[in-house]
Amino acid sequence: MLRWRIAVLISVAIAISYLDRQTLPLAIKAVQADFPISNEVNAFLNTAFLASYGLMYFGGGWLVDRLGTRLGYAVVMIFWSLACASHGLAMGVAMLATSRLLLGLGEGGGFPAATRAVTEWFPAAERATAMGIINAGTAVGGVVAGPLITLIVLPHIHWFHITPWRWVFFLTGSLGLLWTLWWIMEYYPPEKHPRLKNAERLKLQSLFDQKNQPKPAGIPLSELFAHRETWGIVLAKFLTDAAWYFYLFWLPKYLYDARHFDYKATGSVVWIPPAASGVGALVGGAFSSWLLRRGNSVNFSRKLALGASAALMPFVILVPYVSVPWTIAIFSLAFFGQQSWSTLVMILPTDLFPKHVVGTVAGLVGFGGAMGGVLLGTLAGYLLDHGLGYGPVLLIAGSLHVAAFFVILVLVRDLRPVKLSTENSPSELLPI
Repeated sequence: MLRWRIAVLISVAIAISYLDRQTLPLAIKAVQADFPISNEVNAFLNTAFLASYGLMYFGGGWLVDRLGTRLGYAVVMIFWSLACASHGLAMGVAMLATSRLLLGLGEGGGFPAATRAVTEWFPAAERATAMGIINAGTAVGGVVAGPLITLIVLPHIHWFHITPWRWVFFLTGSLGLLWTLWWIMEYYPPEKHPRLKNAERLKLQSLFDQKNQPKPAGIPLSELFAHRETWGIVLAKFLTDAAWYFYLFWLPKYLYDARHFDYKATGSVVWIPPAASGVGALVGGAFSSWLLRRGNSVNFSRKLALGASAALMPFVILVPYVSVPWTIAIFSLAFFGQQSWSTLVMILPTDLFPKHVVGTVAGLVGFGGAMGGVLLGTLAGYLLDHGLGYGPVLLIAGSLHVAAFFVILVLVRDLRPVKLSTENSPSELLPI
């Protein structure tokens, strides 16, 4: 069906975003040959990305709510693709940090746009499965990144006398520009899609709750934060994305530093945990949807799947004490659990809030996650440069999903649509 093709289209965009953000962590050894980068400087570069990513994740949700999904996603993709390519022009840490900041600004609008597209095209019973397909793009990007970057860097081919690591950024940045052409040709909202037959359009509209139909965008932040459900999902994302971004950005460096891998060895195994994350994204969403189809409530279905995902995460604490094969296996389990969790958390705004504010709420959730990544990443850089090793950081990271699950149980007691006090008076809605 057309809507599942759209899910695949968005999944490709997410794959490109994860490829782009993984370029620097994987190419870091080659970049260090041109200018030194300590653990704390590496943490600073990650912070530059995450700080702007978080701000734009919130701002991007606001932007997409106003521009619409089709135009909004095209704008953010073009911006972040050019930002990714700009890394290849860097002549020092300052220029590299600027490129990371710009990349974060662009990519911050990606997931809010994806969440809004899911809300436009998929009824509640199918959203977790659709988001699972979309979130699996994170795995595709991660799986492709290691071998692709190794293929570019290792042969030491200086095309046009340009250092190989710079080509990593030029080539990956070009992929997003090509995707934008595909997006503009393929994506329209259901009511305007030229290839959606009238009978199919009416059938699709009948699947949606009428309360979830489009309304004027804009709502005061004070109204959203007056509900404990907003706090619950933002805090949960803050805790769990702290762990996720540590795994994502520091796994290659852990293999370089703690396990003494070279580029070839790292490229041969670094794709395995992201592959597991793709399976997790699909399994988490499909499991929740399966529970719903069996007649269980949204509240039970989402929370059981979230709890099962969180239970997998503490095993990462064992990583410093096991052999290399077990290290890869445990990181794979952590990536699986994280993306199963993430798929479900990204669906919660669509379960709780009306469509006209979903982009804004998703943006708040993403902002919280990015700030968690900034905090733990900065702490990791400090601990590593002061000789404390990876053990303490992994102990913290392995505990965060369990803590976040209890936050959801306490603050999001029942997953049912939140009644906003401004819903019945659209003329009073205020822009953020």
